[in-house]
Amino acid sequence: MNHRSDQPPAVIAPSACTGARIRKVARIVSHIFDQHLEAHGLTVSQFGLLGQLKAHDGVGIGALAERMVMDPTSLTRTLRPLERQGFVRLEQDPRDRRHRRLHLTPEGRTVFDAARPAWLAGQRQIDQALGGTDATTLNALLDRTIERLTR
Repeated sequence: MNHRSDQPPAVIAPSACTGARIRKVARIVSHIFDQHLEAHGLTVSQFGLLGQLKAHDGVGIGALAERMVMDPTSLTRTLRPLERQGFVRLEQDPRDRRHRRLHLTPEGRTVFDAARPAWLAGQRQIDQALGGTDATTLNALLDRTIERLTR
């Protein structure tokens, strides 16, 4: 398709914009999880971060940001309250003093384990709203989409 330099590119109507739909669903889903996790003092992003640290203790900030598909600045903002609460500890990498490693503290493990049933309740709420077949179909489609967009 040829565009003249003095003409703006075609504007996609918001109603046809896949990105807008995905962002809207992501906000709704985050809100559902945040409501369930509120009693534990966590947001869904914080819960996910604690879960990643439980599985990958000692990971670097850059690697964790990549794993969570977050920029390092956003990750650092999410980390700060968890550090203040004593759930996460940042330590210098003993092999390279320029890098820092993240560790889940015993308190962080305790709050994560205590919040897990709340997270599961949020997941059940979403699954029930979607219905079994739609949830399975949506998850498969999203997995394919993630794979295609990250190639």
